[in-house]
Amino acid sequence: SLLGEVWWGIMKVKLQFERFLICRITFWTPSYLSHTLPMIQRLLLLLSIIFLFSSCLTYYEKNIQLQNMITAGQFESADKILQNDKKGGEGKNRMLYFCNRGVVSFMNGEYEQSIEYFNQADYYVEDYKKSIGSEALALITNPGIKPYQPEDFEAVMVHYYKALNFIYLNNYEGALVECRRVNILLQQFNEKYKEGKNKYTRDAFAHTMMGLVYEASGNINDAFIAYRNALEIYEQDYSTMFGVQTPDQLKKDILRTAYELGFGTELEFYKDKFGMTYEPEEEENGYLVFFWMNGFGPVKDEWSINFVNTGYNDGWMTLANEEYGLSYPIYIGNYSNEKKNNFKNLSVLRVAFPKYVERKPLFNNAYISVNGDNYPLQLSEDINSIAFQCLKDRMVREIGAGIARLAAKKAMEAVARKENENLGAVLSIINAATEQADTRNWQALPYSISYCRIPLSEGTHQVKLTATGRMQSEETFTFNIKKGQTSFFAFHNLESEQLR
Repeated sequence: SLLGEVWWGIMKVKLQFERFLICRITFWTPSYLSHTLPMIQRLLLLLSIIFLFSSCLTYYEKNIQLQNMITAGQFESADKILQNDKKGGEGKNRMLYFCNRGVVSFMNGEYEQSIEYFNQADYYVEDYKKSIGSEALALITNPGIKPYQPEDFEAVMVHYYKALNFIYLNNYEGALVECRRVNILLQQFNEKYKEGKNKYTRDAFAHTMMGLVYEASGNINDAFIAYRNALEIYEQDYSTMFGVQTPDQLKKDILRTAYELGFGTELEFYKDKFGMTYEPEEEENGYLVFFWMNGFGPVKDEWSINFVNTGYNDGWMTLANEEYGLSYPIYIGNYSNEKKNNFKNLSVLRVAFPKYVERKPLFNNAYISVNGDNYPLQLSEDINSIAFQCLKDRMVREIGAGIARLAAKKAMEAVARKENENLGAVLSIINAATEQADTRNWQALPYSISYCRIPLSEGTHQVKLTATGRMQSEETFTFNIKKGQTSFFAFHNLESEQLR
C-alpha cells in the first residue's frame, strides 16, 4: 500500500528521531512505544517532531546574514560564515553551500580554491541520486526535506564560474572544457523530462564565451564556429524567450574572424545580414574582454493553490480549482457512509509551489571609457529571465509532484481516521502545517551578464567603467596590454533592490 511504501522510506529517519527524542517522552517507555504503539501513531509522532522543528521562513530568510554579506561585497566576512557552517558540506543544501563558497572564493581572488568548491558542486549535480528515505519523507511533508537538486540554469552557471577561474589562471583549455559542458549538460537535462520539457536547451553566452577563449588561444576557425552558433541561438531562442537580442559585439566578432580566416563569401553575407561595415584592426593591438555582471538574480518564495473537494465516489476524492482549470482525482480508499461524511468535510485543501521574486538591479546600462572612446557593454545573458522561464517550464512537473504529495497525505489521514477520528484530525492539521514549497535557490548569481571586446595598443591603459540607471557608478582599472594577446576581466556591480 501507499502507506507501507512511505513507511519503509522513512524508517531510518524514524529511528534517529526515536533514539534522541521519543525516549524523552516520559509517559511512554521506549520498549512499549516500539512494540505496541500502532504504526500510524508512530508516523504521527514523527510528523509532529518535523512540524515542531520546521520553520515557515524561506531559504533566503534563514540565510539572511550570509546574503547580506554577499550583497554588501563583504566577501571575507561571508567566507567566515561559510567556514563556520561545519555541516554545510554534508547537509541537504550542500550543493548550494559549495556554490556559495565558490563564488566567495572567486570574488576574493582565490581562483584555484574556487574551482575546487565548484568541482564539489559539479560532482553533486552529476551524481545526484534520489534517496528512497528523503523522497518518501518529502511525499508526506514537503520537498524541502530532500537534498537540493539545482535548477538547470544553476548547474550551467557552475561552469561559467569555473571557466572564469580557469581564464584568470591562463588555463584556456580548462575554460573551453567548461564552456563545452554547458550545452551537453542542458541536452542531458532535457532528455530526462518525460513531459513539461524546458525551453532553455541551449546557451548562447556559453558559445560566445567559447569563441572568445578560442580566439584568445589563437584558434580563429573554432572561434568563428562558436560565434556563429551563438548567433543562431540568440536569433532562434533568446530573442523570443528572454527578450535578449544578438549583441552588436558578437556581430563584430563574427565579421572580424571571417575576415581573418579569409572567408570572403561569409564576410559579405554577414555584412549584408547585419547592415554593418568592417574595418581591419591594427596588427599591433592587444585586446581587453570585459565581462560586466550586474545585480543579483531572483530569490524563491512560495505561492499556493486551494483545491476544493468536489465529491467522494467509490474510494476516489476529486480535487478541483476553477481559477486554473485544474481537476485531479486521488484515491483514498472505500469507506462506510459514516466515514464518507468525514471526507466531505475536507472541503478546501492547499498545495504550495515555489515562485521567483525579482531583485531589480539599480543599473540599467554600462560602458567602458578608454583613450577617449566609449564601448557599450551589451547584454548577453539575462539570468533573471532564464530563471523565471525555467521555473515556468517545470510547473507541470511541479504541480504533478504537489498533487502526489497531497494524495499521500490524504491517504494517511484516511488510515488514521479509520483507526481513530481524533488522530486523523490531528494528522490533518500537521499535514496542512508541513505543506511548504521548496524555496531554496542559488542567490549569489548575478541578474545579468554583459560584455565588450576592446582593441588596445600595447602598454598600460586606464579603463573606466561607468554604470548608469537609478544611480551612477564609476570604477577605474589599470590593464597592461600586450601585442596579440587578450586580457580578460570580470566585474560585478552588486547593487540591487532589497526584498520587501
